[in-house]
Amino acid sequence: MIRKKAVVAAFAATTVIAAAGMASAAASGAFSSAQGAEAQSAPAGPKNVIFLLGDGMGTQEITAARYYQGVQNKLNVDRARYTGFDTTWSVKPAAKPPYKPDYDPDSASTGSSWATGKKTLDERISQGPSSAIDVPGTNLTTVLELAQKRGLKVGDVSTAEITDATPAVLTSHISLRGCQGPADMTACAKETKAAGGLGSIAEQQVDHKVDVLLGGGRGRFEQTITGGPFAGKTVVDQAKTQGIQYVTDAAGLDSVKSGKPVLGLFNSSNMSLEWTGPSAALGKSNTPAACKENQRPANEPSLADMTTKAIKLLENRKGFFLQVEGASIDKQDHATNACGQIGETVAFDKAIGVALDYQRSHPDTLVVVTADHSHTSQIVGEDASGSGLPTGYSTNLTTKDGQTLTLTYGTAGFGGDGKAPVGTPPSQQHTGSVVPVWAQGPGADAVLGTNDHTDLFKVLQGR
Repeated sequence: MIRKKAVVAAFAATTVIAAAGMASAAASGAFSSAQGAEAQSAPAGPKNVIFLLGDGMGTQEITAARYYQGVQNKLNVDRARYTGFDTTWSVKPAAKPPYKPDYDPDSASTGSSWATGKKTLDERISQGPSSAIDVPGTNLTTVLELAQKRGLKVGDVSTAEITDATPAVLTSHISLRGCQGPADMTACAKETKAAGGLGSIAEQQVDHKVDVLLGGGRGRFEQTITGGPFAGKTVVDQAKTQGIQYVTDAAGLDSVKSGKPVLGLFNSSNMSLEWTGPSAALGKSNTPAACKENQRPANEPSLADMTTKAIKLLENRKGFFLQVEGASIDKQDHATNACGQIGETVAFDKAIGVALDYQRSHPDTLVVVTADHSHTSQIVGEDASGSGLPTGYSTNLTTKDGQTLTLTYGTAGFGGDGKAPVGTPPSQQHTGSVVPVWAQGPGADAVLGTNDHTDLFKVLQGR
């Protein structure tokens, strides 16, 4: 379904953008000017690809962030020239093809779609479908692996555990997404290194020798390996033995030099949230309140900072492929945490700004932005009211326009009889809507129209 690239149009558009943006890029000094000659014109296809993924960032999530910031203040993603939509469905287990569609996918199957160009089961990481969830599928080549074969440098950045589904689909092959570290392999016993398999996601990520691997999940890498040449050592030990630079805080990341692969793990689990705010409640009577911003600990780098550093470390004459995930948009949508969700979306948009600024001064770079799947939050009228039982959880926020923005969450029930529930709200579910796709640079017009996530596999290869 991918349309042929309008090479001449892309060349003209990116050259104009370069002329307008080179002065500001040079003044800021954000990136190396070693590629200045290349910034004069764009080749037929991209030399560099930066793919940014907002986990769970459907149209409602990105709109909520846009509205909260003030309707007159555009987001960075709004600067992208081309916009389209992607379908995201996964497939159900079956003994043989054709596999029936599953309309409400998870991050493992959707990530595997763009990483490999193939549909697969929920929970599965870059393996093909099979007759049952506990039957491993065939390992599928990923876009990152193809980039490595072409001699490109590669990077993988996330605010989640770096072993979580979305970053994992580029760098590993395993039947269940939960098999993240050596101690988490009970459900993947046939795929351990002791059994002759590739090992846990963390082990595979180190084995892949990814040039830049940044995120959370330090606890997975501190687990002890149970088989293979590094048995008895931790995955961190394995990384250091293989010559990988290892850092655990923002200062360490800032001091890293190019030349050797980098593993940066900045939290034992997922990285800390940017914003906090009022909890969701049943019904719509909660008092409007503003979010509390700038809550991330200083020792953890922001997603924008990780993106900036990753680009600097990956720059080279052959080119690079970089994936950047804003992971906790999804996680806070699950938790009905409106401020957490919006804050992570705003932080992700700042990383998009870093990528688009780089593209403006390096027009041979393709930037693609999308979400893996849609999610539950809905923007509804602040004066809406219903009779009888409440329809779900809601939060009223005071926006920077001084107005009330009401978000509701209603894909996981509301406690049965409408009375205040005991404990926290149930984890909300994903939804099956199409997701937006934005792009800028050579080949960006391929995202126009309505396509499928599997089509991004070719787009991200510059084809």
